[in-house]
Amino acid sequence: MEKYTNALAQESSLYLLQHAHNPVNWVSWSATVFEQAKAENKLVLVSVGYSACHWCHVMEHECFEDEEVAALMNKFFICIKVDREERPDVDQVYMNAVQLMTQRGGWPLNCFTLPNGQPIYGGTYFPKEQWMHVLRSLQHMFTEEPEKVNEYATQLTEGIQQSELISEATPITDFPEDKLPELVRRWLPQMDTMEGGPTRAPKFPLPNNYLFLLHYGQWQHHEGIQTHVKLTLEKMARGGIYDQLGGGFSRYSVDMLWKVPHFEKMLYDNGQLLSLYAQAYRYGPQPEYKWMLESTLGWLEREMQGKEGGLFAAQDADSEGVEGKYYVWTPDEIKSILGNDAKWYLELYNPHNKGFWEHDQWILLRDNSWEKFCVTHSEVTLEKIQTCNDLLFAERKRRIAPATDTKCLTAWNAMTITGLLDSYIALNDPAFLVMATKIGEWISRFQITEDNRLWHTRQNGKSFISGFLDDYAFTIEAFLQLYQVTGHAEWLEKATALTQHTLHDFFDETSGMFFFTPESHDLIARKMELNDNVTPASNGVMAHNLLTLSLLLERQDWEKVAHQQLQNMLDGMEHYGSGYSNWALLLQRFLRPRYSVKVLGTIDEPTKEDLLKLISPQVVLLYESAAADENGFVVCGDGMCWPKMVGLIDIISVITNDK
Repeated sequence: MEKYTNALAQESSLYLLQHAHNPVNWVSWSATVFEQAKAENKLVLVSVGYSACHWCHVMEHECFEDEEVAALMNKFFICIKVDREERPDVDQVYMNAVQLMTQRGGWPLNCFTLPNGQPIYGGTYFPKEQWMHVLRSLQHMFTEEPEKVNEYATQLTEGIQQSELISEATPITDFPEDKLPELVRRWLPQMDTMEGGPTRAPKFPLPNNYLFLLHYGQWQHHEGIQTHVKLTLEKMARGGIYDQLGGGFSRYSVDMLWKVPHFEKMLYDNGQLLSLYAQAYRYGPQPEYKWMLESTLGWLEREMQGKEGGLFAAQDADSEGVEGKYYVWTPDEIKSILGNDAKWYLELYNPHNKGFWEHDQWILLRDNSWEKFCVTHSEVTLEKIQTCNDLLFAERKRRIAPATDTKCLTAWNAMTITGLLDSYIALNDPAFLVMATKIGEWISRFQITEDNRLWHTRQNGKSFISGFLDDYAFTIEAFLQLYQVTGHAEWLEKATALTQHTLHDFFDETSGMFFFTPESHDLIARKMELNDNVTPASNGVMAHNLLTLSLLLERQDWEKVAHQQLQNMLDGMEHYGSGYSNWALLLQRFLRPRYSVKVLGTIDEPTKEDLLKLISPQVVLLYESAAADENGFVVCGDGMCWPKMVGLIDIISVITNDK
C-alpha cells in the first residue's frame, strides 16, 4: 500500500503517474487550477517533464519524494505536473519564460507563476537544498514585495507574447540565389571533420539539418558537405547512440564521439532518422544504411507498436533506477555468452577498449562496418556477427527492460509514416509500406474527427487533447507521401481537408504564418513555432506541405502562402543554418525547377518501383485513372508541360536537366 496518493493517480500519462505517489499534492494542468490559486492567493509551480527523462527522475527522487520538501511545496504553492509530450503548448510557453530569465532551458522544467499564470521565476534541475531555498525565497517575495513581483511578471509575460511572433515581410518576386551558399559557408566551421556532427557536445542527431545538407551537397556537387554528411551518418550508426543489438537511436550522445548516449529512445528521432538514412541510401547505397533501416524497423515492430496500430512515444533511459543498465555489458558477460567468438567480437564492438564507460561497464560500438571487418578477419562472416548479436540480444531480453511510454502522439506517428515510406522507396521492402499504411489507418480511424479535426494523443483506448500545429503539419506531410507512394486518392483528399482546416484554425492573416495553438487555447500567450530544432518547426513543415499541394492540385494561392512564409523567415537565416535547415530546404525547392509527374492509367510493378524513386523535394507524383490505351506520363514544371511520355527515360531526362 502506497503511503501517499495525489490527484495524478487519475491520469493516463505515464509521466504523471510516475508522480502519483509523491507526498506533493500534484494536480494536472487545467484552468480550474488557476482559479483555485487565485482563491487561495498562492503561487503556482508548473513543473514539466516527460517519462523517459533521466534528470526528471533524479529531481523527483531528491525533492518530490522528500516529505520535508513536499510539506513546504504543499503549504505555499499550487503544484501542477505537466507531461510535455501531452501539452507541448504549455511547455513551449513556460520554456520560453525560463529561457528569457536564465538564457537556458531543458527538462525537468520548473517555472513559478502568479495565480493568473504569469511567470516570475524558473529553472531546470534543482538539488534539494537549492530547491528549498528557492521555495522560501519566492514565498517571501510574493508576500513582502507583491508590487515588484507583479510588475516583473507583467513585463516577462509581454516578452513571452512578443517572442517568436513575426511580422509579414514585404513580398519579393525572386529569392536571392546567394543565400544558401552563404549559409553553408558560415556553417562549415561548426562541422566536426573527425567524428561528424557539430563541433560541440552533447551531440544531437538533428535529422532536418542533415536532410538539407544531403540535398544541398548533391545539388551543388559540394564535396565537403557530401563528405560531412556521409561521415556523420556512419559515425552515428556505429556509435553508442545507436542500439547495436536492438535497433533505434537514443536521443543524443553526451560526448563528441557519439559514444555515451542519453539512453532514452524517442519516436520522433527515429521516425526522422529513417527518412535521413533512406534518402542518403538513394544517393549512395550503403549496406550499413540498409542494416540500420531494417533494424530500426524491427525495433518499431517488436517494441513500439500497439494493438490498434499506433506507435508508442518513448522508452526510458533508466531501468532498476540506473541509467543505461539495460544496454551495457562487462567483457566477462560477453565472454561467457560468446565463448571463443568473444575475442573477435570485442575487437568489432569494443575497438581498442573504446567502449569503456564506467563501473566496469562497456557500451557496444564500432569503428568499422561489418563488411570491412570481415575483410580483415577471415574467420568472421556476416552471418557469424548476426548470430553473436542474436545471442547477446536474447540474453539482454532476460533483463528488466526500461519502461515504455505507451501514449501514441499523432505528430510523432506521422513523422514515422514519412520515414517508413522513404525507407520503402529506398529498399523496395514491403514491410516498411505495411507499417506505414497501418499507422496511417490508425490516424484516420482514431485521431481524425468527422469535421477534420485532429486529436493530439491517444492512450488506453481514448483520444484526447485537441491537436496542435505540429499534429496537422506532420500528418498532412505523411498523407501526401502515402498518396504519392500508393496512388490511393483518399490520402490526398484527407491531406487537403486537414490543410483547409489548418488554414482556418491556425493561420494568422496579419503575418502569413501559423500559430502553434488554435484560437481556443488556455494559455497566457499564443506562440508560433519558427525555428528548427530536434524536429523541424511546424510552420516550415506547413510551408513545404502547401508547396507540395500547389503542385498536386494546381493551387497557386497555396504556393503564395508558402512563398510568404519563407520570405518572412529569410532575413538573417544564413547566420544560423542549424536553426533554419528545413527553411533552407524550402528555399532550395523554390530556387530549383519543380515538377509534377502525372501517371495515366496503370503501370507494372518494376516501373512503379523506378517511378517512386523520382519522388524528391523537387518532384511529386499524381495519379489519374484512364483507359488502358491512355497509359503513360505527363510531366509539368517550370511553367510548361511536355507531350505525353511512355517511358521513364524521357521523364528522367527532363527532371534532371537542372543545376
